[in-house]
Amino acid sequence: MAIQGLEWIIIAIVVIVLFLWGPERLPKIAKAFGQAKKEFEKASKEGGSEEAKTSKQVDVGELSDQKLLEVARTLGIETEGKSREALVREIREKLASAA
Repeated sequence: MAIQGLEWIIIAIVVIVLFLWGPERLPKIAKAFGQAKKEFEKASKEGGSEEAKTSKQVDVGELSDQKLLEVARTLGIETEGKSREALVREIREKLASAA
């Protein structure tokens, strides 16, 4: 197999880099590229895990009465004399306005 167009470009870039920075700096440059790739992959994985967390959110309407009251009190919603549906509606409104 002969060397084709893209391979010549890569070889030319490597030769130019060697002339500009010298062979002693080439390992440092390769290490910097490796670290950049590692950071990029780490950030990509974190983004995926963040997406998984948000997809596991619980619907407020599915909570037990006790948990619903706890959530409402935590959000500063008055629970006295309100129906379950009213609490669910207020919690959703409060969460929507916070987002």
